[in-house]
Amino acid sequence: MYSLAFFNWRWGIFAEGRFLGRVLDEWISDMQEFVHTRLPHLIFMTLIAFILSRLLKMLAARTVHLAERHAANAHRVAQVRTLAGIIRATGVAIILAFLGLQIFSAIGIDLGPLLASAGIAGVAIGLAAQNIVKDMLNGMLILVEDQFSIGNVVTVAGLSGTVEAMTLRRTSVRGGDGTLYVIPNSQITTVANQSADFSVATVNVSVDFSADPNEVLEILTKIASDVRNSAEFKSLFLDNPQILGVDSLKGSQLICPVVFKTRAQQQYGPVREFQRRVRIALEEHKLLPGDPNRVFQTFGGNSLQGTAPLQHTEPAAAPHVDPTTLKPQEVNPFTGESSS
Repeated sequence: MYSLAFFNWRWGIFAEGRFLGRVLDEWISDMQEFVHTRLPHLIFMTLIAFILSRLLKMLAARTVHLAERHAANAHRVAQVRTLAGIIRATGVAIILAFLGLQIFSAIGIDLGPLLASAGIAGVAIGLAAQNIVKDMLNGMLILVEDQFSIGNVVTVAGLSGTVEAMTLRRTSVRGGDGTLYVIPNSQITTVANQSADFSVATVNVSVDFSADPNEVLEILTKIASDVRNSAEFKSLFLDNPQILGVDSLKGSQLICPVVFKTRAQQQYGPVREFQRRVRIALEEHKLLPGDPNRVFQTFGGNSLQGTAPLQHTEPAAAPHVDPTTLKPQEVNPFTGESSS
């Protein structure tokens, strides 16, 4: 009895055959079709979107974990973490956008005008923000390829300095004089990284032409070996210093290069210590440093003698004139001419 009363609730304007009754029948039919065909499709697409988002999260976490285990430094880990977060956020946004389109299509919204409007808006935004897009794409390539990282000494876009900060859009480089340069990543076409893996420093030792080359090379070899094996700098070297011999003759100079290979950006201390010891050794062995302005002349034999310094000659002084003996000049007041 109560069940019949429950199903017999349509009366008046909602009765069968009347206008609102027919509308109600069509709504019920559409609801049945939605539940029967479209709702399972939406549930399936939602499940796929959830699974894909979880896979992206797991992939990003796995990538960061591998970077933490195998990365050379903390800066590289930070780069990988940033890149993984960007990929995850971008992937989730694409998945949600696709799921939203499926929902709009399921509830009967025409996607044609929406997609056309989105295409026009995308073209307008792309034209207006193409430099930003270039910056971000180039920034992603810099991070993926590990062209440089925070703390490296680089030359990018014609500017040299230490990298202080990196984002997808810009790179901040601190110059040697303290100037901070902010460089859009799209302007970085060539990277000169002075901190990649190792550093090489070449010291050109210049001695006088009269010095014995064999003695000079022996002295430089001993000094370089002592610096290499010293307790202070031993851990900084990646290879033994190379004494390349007499590289060139320039006037009265013998140029002997010495090459140091050290850890990245660790060459300055050994080079300074080497040059200090070279200065002391030249004095101990009575050797003159090279001087491009020193001139030698030969007199008969093969011995070399320095020329005498040039004598400075003072210009001849003008004769002293007593001003009281000078005759006054007479000037014609009409013509302005002097009579003397």
